[in-house]
Amino acid sequence: MATVRPVSEMAASAETGVVVIGAGACGLTAALRAREAGAEVILIERDASPSGSTAMSSGFVPAGGTRFQQAMGIDDTPAMFSADIQKKAANEAVPALVDLATRTIGPALEWLADRHDVDWLVLDDFLYPGHSRHRMHAVPEKTGEALLARLLAAAETSGIPILTNAHADTMFVDDNGSIAGISINRPDGGTENIACSAVVLACNGFGGNADMVERLLPYMKDAPYYGHLGNQGDALLWGEALGAKTACLEACQGHGSLAHPHGVLITWALMMEGAIQVNLKAQRFSNEHVGYSEQAVHVLAQPERIAWNIFDRRLNEFAMEFPDYRDAAAAGAIVSGETLEELSKKTALPLEALRSTLAQVADCQAGKADDVFGRDFTTKPGLQAPYHAVRVTGALFHTQGGLMIDDTARVLLENGSAVPNLFAGGGAACGVSGNNISGYLSGNGLLTAIAFGWIAGRAAGSTS
Repeated sequence: MATVRPVSEMAASAETGVVVIGAGACGLTAALRAREAGAEVILIERDASPSGSTAMSSGFVPAGGTRFQQAMGIDDTPAMFSADIQKKAANEAVPALVDLATRTIGPALEWLADRHDVDWLVLDDFLYPGHSRHRMHAVPEKTGEALLARLLAAAETSGIPILTNAHADTMFVDDNGSIAGISINRPDGGTENIACSAVVLACNGFGGNADMVERLLPYMKDAPYYGHLGNQGDALLWGEALGAKTACLEACQGHGSLAHPHGVLITWALMMEGAIQVNLKAQRFSNEHVGYSEQAVHVLAQPERIAWNIFDRRLNEFAMEFPDYRDAAAAGAIVSGETLEELSKKTALPLEALRSTLAQVADCQAGKADDVFGRDFTTKPGLQAPYHAVRVTGALFHTQGGLMIDDTARVLLENGSAVPNLFAGGGAACGVSGNNISGYLSGNGLLTAIAFGWIAGRAAGSTS
């Protein structure tokens, strides 16, 4: 369990400039930035090899006004991006953090490209819910694993050591409130104390800690967790012990389309391009275009906490562009039927109700009726046989509340001052999703991971 102890109890066995806790996108970006600032850096990773939330994500990073967008003729700005974030969050996201993230993420991505050979492309084939512009940036492989691999390669090239199988569990604090060092535990029971000049918390949120989810995020306490189990809330626990200010602890990213029981994410691009979701009665139950995060709650409210994604051959071929979907197909999660009758038999969805639902959707698509949930079907082709379906559930992916930071990513205390040499980014810091699950705009997680990690690394490197 994460604890804070006085520096008098630290017997250091090693010393460095900056310790970065967590080797995901946030931690790697921070480490690269701190190294560029001239600091000696050590990355601490609790797993045998870095993976975490970054590897489990799509790897898509939203940014407004980048040169990559400009090269494609996409008119976007940080201000437009900020407006989209606040609109999705019902103006409940912390304005200073929204501004900090949106004006920083573009330079951070361009810096990663220029200094560390991280190639970016902009996805322009569809818009995710809430985004008014094509601004999702991805590495060519379009996966979180590939993004992480490129950042790890950059860290290796930069000579940044990564201590794996190292669980940081203790911070040592001096009389001035500065962090003097950390203690790590090894799987064999051994411990090491590392003295340092600055610490960056890049260890994400508390989604993997069932007790903290029940206490701080009670409306998701029964949701399946599809995040990294290492997200145990260490940053928040250290913050509480230090008297840090926290915000938006009821915010999170959910997802309403996790293949069940396969546990594979099904891209929400299907919904944006024309697919629908029905419950076990073959009835739609929401506007699928509002957002995939809050859709988790809608799906979990259905009988047996199950829904079916219904789509057709056109959309199946489109979805095959996404690695996760190909994985789902390989795992046998995709059910196909040449006719509605065949699909009904394979899914156990009642045929007449399924036929009625698709007829209603067809009327909306043809402009003959308005959707009772407010979705506009007229911009995409209607569904045609043969049909495909995926059985899904809702899930919690990661938390979005956390430690409040200033414009250099230093952790703020309740009294308004800052811990001089403690920094936070990504899920360890308060995000930009407002106060609940519906405020999450696609990509908010990697947005603050890379943007705040970039800021924190520079500031921490200058401190050491």
